[in-house]
Amino acid sequence: MVSIAFDSLAELSLAASELGITSVPMLTDTDHEVSENYDVLNWAVATGEPGHTFILVGEDGKVMWIRDYGAPENGGVMYVPVPELTTQVKSNLGN
Repeated sequence: MVSIAFDSLAELSLAASELGITSVPMLTDTDHEVSENYDVLNWAVATGEPGHTFILVGEDGKVMWIRDYGAPENGGVMYVPVPELTTQVKSNLGN
């Protein structure tokens, strides 16, 4: 699992420190290339940034599952319980 955001490395480092994130790599996408390549900007928030999008990528680099939980059609939530994410990922690993 990795977290990818438009924020700079300095901003991500500060956020990780403030939130106590130590085991999840936080990567920067300041040029938006990754977000565009994985087509997550169709759920962008008002600032143009990706929403709360989760993507399961197979070893071959192909998207196996994608869902933006912040999108109104998916409940518009800011937090997704870990068991729900785990269930979704497990059910899509074999597809």
